[in-house]
Amino acid sequence: MTEPSSDLIAENLACRRGERMIFTGVSFRLPVGGALVLMGTNGSGKTSLLRILATLLPPAAGSLLWGSASIEADLTGYRARLRYVGHHDAVKPGMTPRETLAFSAALQGLSWRLAQRLANAALATLALEGVADWPCRWLSAGQRRRLALARLLTAPALIWLLDEPTTALDHESRQRFETAIVAHRANGGRVAVASHQAIDIADATTITLDAFTPPPRFAVC
Repeated sequence: MTEPSSDLIAENLACRRGERMIFTGVSFRLPVGGALVLMGTNGSGKTSLLRILATLLPPAAGSLLWGSASIEADLTGYRARLRYVGHHDAVKPGMTPRETLAFSAALQGLSWRLAQRLANAALATLALEGVADWPCRWLSAGQRRRLALARLLTAPALIWLLDEPTTALDHESRQRFETAIVAHRANGGRVAVASHQAIDIADATTITLDAFTPPPRFAVC
């Protein structure tokens, strides 16, 4: 199992989409309590970089290390320490938010009673108590997004990988989630966020991926 106090280190990562190189030479270190914010224009590779960190996409070049060892040395252990929230909320319309979160917690091997307690705490943290027993099909876009983020609180992990997490959230909901990030980092967690919107994450390393986009190559006729 990977050592929880190790740093996540990216060395000269590159991403290719088809024949086009999206970015090259991206390096960073994500220590205990650390935060990474990915910026850039549409198509600059923010989502692709998060997917590389989540091992959903192989890098075209470079490597990911957990401490001094490649993540490949213990890929199962590395993946167990991740939670990835992408663009899709992955909410089942026939389940309620309370059921969704309790089921998420129970999947971690917890008793149903403890899973329900964690679900109720997560509902309170993101102000979903009022809709907790509605079918998810009735939820607004913002409520569904809060529910997707609340899963992070019922299935704790060292690293949160978040793709546009505040999409569809109002000001109060963004503040609540930013507070959850603060608590996660204070407990030794790390977070990597791709976002077009302003998000208040103190002492974060910011990478603007446009700066790592190689110039286009033109064929010589």
